[in-house]
Amino acid sequence: MGCRALLLLPLLSLGAATTIRSGLKTLGSLRLPTNPTSDPAVAHNYSVLYFQQKVDHFGFSDTRTFKQRYLIADQHWRTNGGSILLYTGNEGDITWFCNNTGFMWEVAEELKAMLVFAEHRYYGESLPFGEDSFKDSQHLNFLTSEQALADFAELIRHLRRTIPGAGNQPVIAIGGSYGGMLAAWFRMKYPHSVVGALAASAPIWQFEDLVPCGIFMKIVTEDFRKSGPHCAESIRRSWGAINRLSSTGGGLQWLTKALHLCSPLASEDISYLKEWISETWLNLAMVDYPYEANFLQPLPAWPIKVVCQYLKNPNVSDTVLLQNIFQALNIYYNYSGQAQCLNISQTATSSLGSLGWSYQSCTEMVMPFCANGVDDMFETYQWDLEKFSDDCFSQWGVKPRPHWITTLYGGKNISSHSNIIFSNGDLDPWSGGGVTKDITDTLVAINIPGGAHHLDLRASTAFDPSTVLLSRSLEVKHMKKWIADFYQNARRQS
Repeated sequence: MGCRALLLLPLLSLGAATTIRSGLKTLGSLRLPTNPTSDPAVAHNYSVLYFQQKVDHFGFSDTRTFKQRYLIADQHWRTNGGSILLYTGNEGDITWFCNNTGFMWEVAEELKAMLVFAEHRYYGESLPFGEDSFKDSQHLNFLTSEQALADFAELIRHLRRTIPGAGNQPVIAIGGSYGGMLAAWFRMKYPHSVVGALAASAPIWQFEDLVPCGIFMKIVTEDFRKSGPHCAESIRRSWGAINRLSSTGGGLQWLTKALHLCSPLASEDISYLKEWISETWLNLAMVDYPYEANFLQPLPAWPIKVVCQYLKNPNVSDTVLLQNIFQALNIYYNYSGQAQCLNISQTATSSLGSLGWSYQSCTEMVMPFCANGVDDMFETYQWDLEKFSDDCFSQWGVKPRPHWITTLYGGKNISSHSNIIFSNGDLDPWSGGGVTKDITDTLVAINIPGGAHHLDLRASTAFDPSTVLLSRSLEVKHMKKWIADFYQNARRQS
């Protein structure tokens, strides 16, 4: 990949990888199937509400407002000794997160909890400027994590003032990936608003040089290496095969046909093709769940193991190797058997806001990634901040501020905070940027062997490994203590 026009940047949270490309390019859409098989993502009963938020919380002359969407479910909520669980929405439609966060629904009765799912500004229906929200950098200027956290704080204040019985109840922030980062940062910045936070798969250290830039790709590779003999090596060798075959017009035609692509390949498309294939392997690592699921795409249980069945022999001809690569890709893109062809501009569900995230990645969410082709199965490419910055300016008219997140939230210097659970699965490549060791008695790490991207936040199934069952029970134990401490302190002060 090297210093090319494309920069590989995994999209946080629900995990879909996306790319920053020169010029404004909207990724195509893939719809989730209406009838998932054994996927524990199910539709829940909730009320849809809206709250008038300030467009800019940190200035006083701008009085513009917008409607922030949020969802509430209070079937198990009790005014006597109850709690409020707030999902800190991330880069996508909040109803999708709501229906994919079964853990909150399952613990609601035990914690006598009201569930609140708050949509992140600029995603779903919470668009500050409607159709003009992504028009230019001036309209996008208010898309920051700081503004989103202020939205959550204002929403909590509103709920406490307007819902009888909610005024003196503890609130716990819960989120996954970018939402998990927001949950942790919310507890750090607004400790008076939430008594604690569960930050699942939250790579709060994937910035600057806090972790090696190659850690993400190394974990992806390890997932494939463990899932089948010679699987990672087959993928590593596929890049050279693509390069050789794409060097002639006949080879380009063969590749188009062999990979069942929707559009014929031209020589300038090869970097896009390789990036699309890379993103597929990244997404598979994130959603390597132990059951059938349709989080990013409809997939079988342990999808990497299924994919690796086609990649057992790296020592074959280029054409045979790439026919095997197609069979592997087809598991991700056509497990349901509905796809007529494969589109290299599509990698995940349209419920994710790839456009907004590419802007956030170009401003404050600057996460370095690299690969060396030795410790990982990808083509070698270096993290080039200058090139990245130029591409961002070309696309959005802004330059990234790579040190801002660590300046704002402290990087690894967070020991002065309290009551945050950082959970990570060892299959999840984002764990490389996560907190995987206890920092203090109240900044605790829960590691989940055999767990993919925020598996602990998903609904329970009969296929869950015992490791995730134990993790969820520990998380609930901590949350119960936070709630009990809150009420004990309230009694002392009364």
